[in-house]
Amino acid sequence: MSRIFAATLLASVLLAVPATAGVDTLRADVAYLAADELEGRMTGTEGARAAAAHITARLEALGVKPLPGHDSFALPFEFTAGTEDGGTTLKARAGEDSAAWTGTEHIQALSFSDNDTVSGSVVFAGYGLVIPEAQGFPYDSYAGIDVEGKIALVLRYFPEDADQETRGVLSRYSGLRYKAMQARERGAIGLLVVTGPRSPNAGEVIPMSFDTAISGSGIVAASISGDVAAALFTVMEGTVEGKSLEQVQESMDDANPHAVGFELPGVEIELTAAVEREQRIGTNIVGFIPGTAADTVDKPWVVIGAHYDHLGRGDGGNSLAKKEEAGEVHNGADDNASGVATLLETAARLATKPMKRNVAIAFWSGEELGVLGSAHFVKEPPMPVEGIAGYLNYDMVGRLRENTLTIQAVGSAEEWPGLLEQTNVPVGFDLELGEDPYLPTDSSSFNQAGIPSLHFFTGSHDDYHRPSDDADRLDYEGMQRVARFGAILAGRVGSAEEPLTFVKVEPKTTGGGDRDTLRAFTGTIPDYTTEVEGLRLSGVVGGGPADEAGLTEGDVIVEFAGQTITNIYDYTYALDAVKVDVPVQVVFLRDSTRMEVTITPRARD
Repeated sequence: MSRIFAATLLASVLLAVPATAGVDTLRADVAYLAADELEGRMTGTEGARAAAAHITARLEALGVKPLPGHDSFALPFEFTAGTEDGGTTLKARAGEDSAAWTGTEHIQALSFSDNDTVSGSVVFAGYGLVIPEAQGFPYDSYAGIDVEGKIALVLRYFPEDADQETRGVLSRYSGLRYKAMQARERGAIGLLVVTGPRSPNAGEVIPMSFDTAISGSGIVAASISGDVAAALFTVMEGTVEGKSLEQVQESMDDANPHAVGFELPGVEIELTAAVEREQRIGTNIVGFIPGTAADTVDKPWVVIGAHYDHLGRGDGGNSLAKKEEAGEVHNGADDNASGVATLLETAARLATKPMKRNVAIAFWSGEELGVLGSAHFVKEPPMPVEGIAGYLNYDMVGRLRENTLTIQAVGSAEEWPGLLEQTNVPVGFDLELGEDPYLPTDSSSFNQAGIPSLHFFTGSHDDYHRPSDDADRLDYEGMQRVARFGAILAGRVGSAEEPLTFVKVEPKTTGGGDRDTLRAFTGTIPDYTTEVEGLRLSGVVGGGPADEAGLTEGDVIVEFAGQTITNIYDYTYALDAVKVDVPVQVVFLRDSTRMEVTITPRARD
């Protein structure tokens, strides 16, 4: 979208949007934000900048001011937007013969690869799969082979001829990051992945996907074409194996757990991986409505927020588009143009309402990439975090059905239930309340910082994360009522003599089934925004295993149950290998000091 077109579209919409509140205003705001021309508002793109400009103009028209000490509404932050190959190469030597490959048609780094050069012999490790013992299926591609100090060569995906039940187990552990972790843990210094001749996309180099993790994987890893793999396998002729890659794959495709890999005799390779990580700027848009007595009340701030980013054309991995919808603009009318418009409506109602506390009106970027914007705001706050009395969050509030408004995280403050009941008297929703504050949206950033929070939601639907989430499907009268509810509630919190009382909610766990095979729960809350080797915690669930063991915000887990942890993916996979109620050792760094605790995971679905 050109800047000229964006400016023209913005100007035409603003002429049609009055500063006062109303259904027509809500409709006009959503129409602009969810227009095809904004290309889905992906964080860091031109469409997101156009959305930010629209929000800024609306705040100015409402008389909302930039935060104290700031001359604009923009609060920028840096994030990793994607990766591309920077010139990965592979050199091979077998006796007097040698070959070299470069170019993404032959070899390409995997998006999570470390940038380095490694050299060594090559060991074929089948599908590179290792199934945790708890799954009851004894499959280990590394059984009987030694990859210590060598480069592992593995097939992509999982055995093609396995029965359906076995495929279900194997597929869960066939992710490339998981395979890289297993190779690394067995001492491999490099990993090559080939899409076998009997697999879908046979012989193709694996595209470099978007990877939201900032850190690498602790191993040099690349995908090679079928032709490159075939060249490496030519040295097998005349040996005891004497098989082509296709024959070897076929021998492993029945998922026989006793099939073993082998070293490629006499083959030495040098692998250089080059991954270029693209950094972009995201921008939170935040203003405030001054309180009448903010200098005299305890905790003088109330924050109300909604994220304004969405999925672009769905290339980042979160799209639920059907096959025929792939590549189309994901307009995100409900997710979350509805929340933005409702927040602007709320601001219009509050702009003329005297309150003791300041009310910050915040529009977050990067929510779809892992609540990046709100997490940055809490980590580097423009006002003291301890001065925030409460946070309200609007995310997907445009599809009101059967008069039901869902409000989550109610357990985060003692006063919420009473306040919600009082607030609802003039509005008349059928409220559906949930206590759990550990939600995949921006309210979680504030809960982790010890701030009473609420999340407003009108329910999911079939258009979620699809191009069909369009403006004509929203209930604008319902949004107006949500804004009225939010304004009344914010007014009560903003004018109360005493601030809300934060409650650290204990996790709800459920039993049932075989306790050895339930997914283990540790109560750790990952930090997705910090570049660090290991898993940095942005907090822990109150009363959870991590909390009871003494882990806290800022700790960096580097080992879990004997497994080296370099990033969140390692940690997620490591959880699959532990059992409920069986203690495990956790090694972590606290202010660069290496420490160790014991955690006993609990059961949950």
